[in-house]
Amino acid sequence: MGLLKPIRIGIDASNLRQGGGITHLAELLRAVSPKSHTFTEIIVWGGDITLTRLPDAPWLRKMSIAMLNRGLLWRIFWQVRYLSEQVRANQCDILFVPGGSFVGSFSPRVLMSQNLLPFEWRELCRSSFSLYTLKMLLLRWVQTFSFRRAQGLIFLSCYAKSAVERVTGSLACPTQVIAHGLVPNFQIDLAALTMPLSINQYSQAQPFLILCVGNIDAYKHPGTVLKAVAALRKEGLPLRLEFIGPAVPKVLRQLQSQLHALDPQGEWAQYLGPLLTEDLKAKYQAAQVGVFASSCETFGIILLEEMAMGLPMACANRSAMPEIAKDCVAYFDPESTPSLMYALDTLIHSPELRQANQTKALALSKEYAWQQCASETFTFLGDIAMQNRSTLA
Repeated sequence: MGLLKPIRIGIDASNLRQGGGITHLAELLRAVSPKSHTFTEIIVWGGDITLTRLPDAPWLRKMSIAMLNRGLLWRIFWQVRYLSEQVRANQCDILFVPGGSFVGSFSPRVLMSQNLLPFEWRELCRSSFSLYTLKMLLLRWVQTFSFRRAQGLIFLSCYAKSAVERVTGSLACPTQVIAHGLVPNFQIDLAALTMPLSINQYSQAQPFLILCVGNIDAYKHPGTVLKAVAALRKEGLPLRLEFIGPAVPKVLRQLQSQLHALDPQGEWAQYLGPLLTEDLKAKYQAAQVGVFASSCETFGIILLEEMAMGLPMACANRSAMPEIAKDCVAYFDPESTPSLMYALDTLIHSPELRQANQTKALALSKEYAWQQCASETFTFLGDIAMQNRSTLA
């Protein structure tokens, strides 16, 4: 549906503070072309840290709000009390809320679902009750309320849409599934790949490296990964395992206890913490296999990055992963150590399978482009704005 005249788009970035939410918004704005979507201006409200991550453009106005540099309650208060009047005062035709929570009065608004954990009760219950659990339950209520009142909703995967609607019920507003893009620096060319080596060419001095990248959290099942690799080592395989990423303190303590019990000298298993982008890319290129054991993902961008870097993957058969990775990985049950052992053993002993999966994964990863994501997102926003104009006319 085309627009009769250009529109002005408002974006609420008040609750985008770190991680994938900011990356998603920044890459959208880098990829979009105002000429292609006939908007005159995009106005983003956010805190200083968020706004510095966004690109500069003549059509992009960044509205720094001091209150949004403070804690969660201050950010909620600002959104409830001031955001809607700010959007109206700046004559925006539509408000985009990539954080997914909105209890103000402005419409039309399009929300995005980026956090599936509040809607997956089984996954949320893996951790004992805590302030974090309470926060997720509150977010479940707020986003259910927000989604039911939205004029448009964007989901990152079909699985995420169905999981959310199991909680909210069927949503009356228009919805669209728009996949993440993939930044070019996490993609390599097929020509850069070399034939994977046989396991017989590795040794304890030069081990076969397995990476497990992502948050150390209960639904990521780091214990299953550690036990599976430990069991394969007992069969004589020269394996090394490295965990990379930020961690929930309680889950990290459990993992460190298991690491000490199974490898007290740290000879073959380590937690490295989060790494800078260039260091992480180097790890991807040095490793032989990756493990993605999460059982709750809206999309699984880390999985896609690993595939695009040419890393053969063993992947959990849960949530959105089969939708994203298709037939390019070896699947396993993340709650079953034997299942993961089988998937890893198959990859380890078949360099031909590793090479085949690399080739398919590189081809698949090229389908996830930020230009496509931006085009679909801003077309959807424009269509919702046009529908609202037609209703008001």
